[in-house]
Amino acid sequence: MPPAQAPAINQLHSWKVKLTTPQGMPVHGAKFLLDGGMPQHGHGLPTQPRVTREVEDGTYALDGMKFSMTGWWEVKLNIQDPQGPDQVIFNWVVNNPAVQTVSIP
Repeated sequence: MPPAQAPAINQLHSWKVKLTTPQGMPVHGAKFLLDGGMPQHGHGLPTQPRVTREVEDGTYALDGMKFSMTGWWEVKLNIQDPQGPDQVIFNWVVNNPAVQTVSIP
């Protein structure tokens, strides 16, 4: 599942990827290839994020994710597990953080 809030720009992120069967059982021993970028700009990710390890029952650590600018981003996970190959694609728009204005009386 993608982050609930848009990720910050120019910061490294670590996420968790939970992988289950259609019946909800955790999947162990999966291998991941990660790709992505900005489809509208035609460039890839600014870092080389990867799934590094299984941290708990069917949940894997994805480390090194970074977004270098605002806009539409796509993250593709190609998965190889004991049940066979699969793919998931996450799409979301990274916006500028809210600008705070301060009024001085």
